[in-house]
Amino acid sequence: MELRHIRYFLAVAEERNFTRAAARLGIGQPPLSQQIRQLETELGAPLFHRLPHGAELTESGRAFLVEAESVIAAAERARVAAQRAARGEAGLLTLGLTGSAAFHPIVTRTIRNFRRRYPKVQVVLEELNTMRLLEMLRREELDAIFLRPGLEELEGLHLHRLPDEPMVAAIPKAHPLAKARSITLAGLAQEPLILFPPAIGLSLYHEVLSACRMAGFDPITSQIAPQISSGLALVAAELGIAIVPQSIAAIGVPGIAYRRITDVVPVARLALATRMGREPALLRNLIQTLNGAL
Repeated sequence: MELRHIRYFLAVAEERNFTRAAARLGIGQPPLSQQIRQLETELGAPLFHRLPHGAELTESGRAFLVEAESVIAAAERARVAAQRAARGEAGLLTLGLTGSAAFHPIVTRTIRNFRRRYPKVQVVLEELNTMRLLEMLRREELDAIFLRPGLEELEGLHLHRLPDEPMVAAIPKAHPLAKARSITLAGLAQEPLILFPPAIGLSLYHEVLSACRMAGFDPITSQIAPQISSGLALVAAELGIAIVPQSIAAIGVPGIAYRRITDVVPVARLALATRMGREPALLRNLIQTLNGAL
């Protein structure tokens, strides 16, 4: 039994006439009658009473009609689903991001706009450190990731870079430097700094270290924080000062003041990383949405 047999059957059932059904389907009446006969033979039951001027459903035909309509409706849903998937308008998108990237306005705007534009796509977010995100992307456990890359290219990956983001100082509010509207990086030479390891963001640690050396000093390391959030907790506990991406200032942590740096300004890099090679429609749509959010 093929879908065309079911469509032929429905046309005759709705028209109650083989000739009109044939005209509607764009085929001849004899071939239509032959196709219906083949269907009845396969089912082992007559579907129509042939009348001089039309056709009526038999009891078997009425029973078959209910299921036939369901089959055609299901086939139509399948067709639409396949076409949506081919256009990247449906399916599953697994998207990874670092904790610091989650607060970047371009990242949140991209995800929000993508969800609005493609409501049939299920978006699953994974928040992990950079090294873990890279591992999962390469193992095809994630479709794309927002990460803090270094300056070098990452083998096998394509980086869609966002504008560089200036970094700011997160200072305990009780610290004298918190009273100033801005600070210099050189002014932190004698201050204990809370740093973040490369696993958090490939660029953050090296960028801060490089900027400090350009300002004429090697930083005094107070703590190495495993996450941005834990680093802010250490700042609030007055264990040191942290240099963080500007977008982190959106996190209103009690006891912390964020201050602009005016001399040597470290920058935080951000990019959407995808695997090189075949680019599914879902990813093309995500990249297009990202470009529109820049």
